[in-house]
Amino acid sequence: MKNYFIFFFVTIFSLNLAAQVVEETLPPSYIRSVQLSGNSQSNMGNPILQLGEQLSLKFDDIIGDEADYYYTIEHYNYDWTPNQLAKSEYLIGFDDIRIFNYLNSYNTLQPFSHYELKIPNEDTGGFKLSGNYMIKIFNGQKELVFSRKFMVYENIARVRLNLRRSRDLNFIDEKQVVNFNIESPDLILKNPDNTVNVLITQNHNLKTAIKNIKPQYTVGNDLVYRYDSETAFWGGNEYIQFDNKELRASSADISSVSLNELYHHYLFPDRTRANEPYTYNPDINGQFVIRSLPAENPSIEAEYVWVHFKLQNYSELNGGEVHIYGGFNNFTLDKSTRLTYNEGNDLYEGARLFKQGFYNYKYVLKRPDGTIDEGFFTGNFDETENSYQVLVYYRSPGARYDRLIGVGSGNSTTITN
Repeated sequence: MKNYFIFFFVTIFSLNLAAQVVEETLPPSYIRSVQLSGNSQSNMGNPILQLGEQLSLKFDDIIGDEADYYYTIEHYNYDWTPNQLAKSEYLIGFDDIRIFNYLNSYNTLQPFSHYELKIPNEDTGGFKLSGNYMIKIFNGQKELVFSRKFMVYENIARVRLNLRRSRDLNFIDEKQVVNFNIESPDLILKNPDNTVNVLITQNHNLKTAIKNIKPQYTVGNDLVYRYDSETAFWGGNEYIQFDNKELRASSADISSVSLNELYHHYLFPDRTRANEPYTYNPDINGQFVIRSLPAENPSIEAEYVWVHFKLQNYSELNGGEVHIYGGFNNFTLDKSTRLTYNEGNDLYEGARLFKQGFYNYKYVLKRPDGTIDEGFFTGNFDETENSYQVLVYYRSPGARYDRLIGVGSGNSTTITN
């Protein structure tokens, strides 16, 4: 009887471990400019690839000692819990392979080693199954350095998006609602309330995604989602940007340049926009592009520069923190993104190391409870241009994993009442 209870509790403990949601491991401070993308998308955070498409990973090690790095690939359920698939079931070839493609920086003040990985390659032939994946990067001591999520889909279901303003008059000028239909003429979606899951993202940001939404009703084999508050996002505001491809020159974004071991670029002070009228400002929805002039190969010739931010704000923060926010570090807040108050000039200030390029960013408030208020400094407007993505997962009865059977996209420039 005693052995029976021991076995029971060990089994329950093992099941609890297996059900844990797996989060990304953030890169250490010496790993910079991580770019994970497909060959048909500009998103370099958590890309969505069609089955058979190439995956590309680029990153820099600013220690610059040509360290050895290895990669592994893992498959996950819709909710990012581990599944029971063997690696041979979802991966063609092998992983746990060293990244051999790297170059050292050329003619830069900050030395670094630039690593690139493409899948398929001669060792890893690609992905057999659709669904959620994570790539993990290990060092020579087999210690996990960082990881990134990505998704692979099959083009089976069609997703049609319709962007609307909120029907709640309190938020009609501030929120954007995603309505959509899922059409699956070639695959019967059996018992969709239990077998179909959707994920809705704004500007490819998994951290603010809406999930666990069930279809309201079905028309034939089509699923209809016409919620209001359940699928509503704050509109936010357009991102602001800086472009420091010119290393030694000031610009419309950069007020001054100095050199002290590395270059320092001082941006013009920004101001809180929450109480100002909406103004359209073209952006790339929080993403970034590495570039440097007149470099022929910016990957190894672009400099690392200390970029200094300043924010003018008179709103009470109530214990919150001011951070810069964007795809440059996959929408993550850490010590490097925080701004602190300078009583001398009445500004919030901070500096972060960036590789030369064009960057979108915004200021956000991190509240004492850890939640992020993206609209505190920027405001929320229904006119804001945002891109939206709807991912459709399906687990047929008796299946052992969640397929990603379709992806739809839309833009709020087509928003209606």
